Amino acid sequence: MSLFHFSTRRLISQVCCGFKPASSKKQKICFEMARPSSNMADFREVFAKAKHIAIITGAGVSAESGVPTFRGAGGYWRKWQAQELATPEAFARNPSRVWEFYHYRRELMMSKNPNPAHISIAECEARLSKQGRSIVVITQNIDELHRKAGTKHLLEIHGSLFKTRCTSCGNVTENYKSPICPALAGKGAPDPEIKDARIPVEDLPRCEDCSGLLRPHVVWFGETLDSDILTAVEKELEICDLCLVVGTSSIVYPAAMFAPQVSARGMPVAEFNMQSTPATDKFSFHFAGPCGTTLPPALARHETELIS
Repeated sequence: MSLFHFSTRRLISQVCCGFKPASSKKQKICFEMARPSSNMADFREVFAKAKHIAIITGAGVSAESGVPTFRGAGGYWRKWQAQELATPEAFARNPSRVWEFYHYRRELMMSKNPNPAHISIAECEARLSKQGRSIVVITQNIDELHRKAGTKHLLEIHGSLFKTRCTSCGNVTENYKSPICPALAGKGAPDPEIKDARIPVEDLPRCEDCSGLLRPHVVWFGETLDSDILTAVEKELEICDLCLVVGTSSIVYPAAMFAPQVSARGMPVAEFNMQSTPATDKFSFHFAGPCGTTLPPALARHETELIS
């Protein structure tokens, strides 16, 4: 059995979104390797030969589009951080407050556009597909900016701001309404002095099929990822011959496991991030700086590519 191979069932049972699994000395030994290179010419040679490229993206790729991360210092909506709102328990206690938070994020994202990093990925995917090569984007982001940029082969492991799920019948639907319901119009301002709207639960977004209460179709802290999506991710990472890690801190599991396991089976991994991460030393390449600056030249047409 390959080092990479793991069962989705085992992964789901051991890892919940946002939590770190116990560290393993054996794993640390497996991943020890030389310091990563920052030589773009060397990376470009590897890129030119790759047939199946997996690109794992995180919040950093969208930060340059003006998308707040709600992490770290200053990462608050009103007086709460995302970890206090993006949980099943928070929604059960105060669905009005949680829906205000997500309404604010939905409305904000409708005004945001993909940046050069998103665009370079989408353009590269379209170009390589004509050469019989493939790119899959595995994103932790829920903002749909990859989709907006034109990416076709996209796995959104944490869901989407623009999908809802009924808490009664489980129906999942796309929803781009603005506002998502009349009661949320003008609500959700992030200022700390703003008080909760206290919207009655019957006036919050409701299912068109059964009238049940809707929730955002995103993976909240403490919830497990969709097993079908994890299976699709596993298959892609088992066949990729080059992996890029773009704008992610490599501390949110299970996504933080993906690239190191690709590296462990001997495939090159390149990290594009503002700074080093806990996983940097496991990778072949590391390119520091804004993703919108470092990624476009990395994914540009290589001189060996045929122009069609």
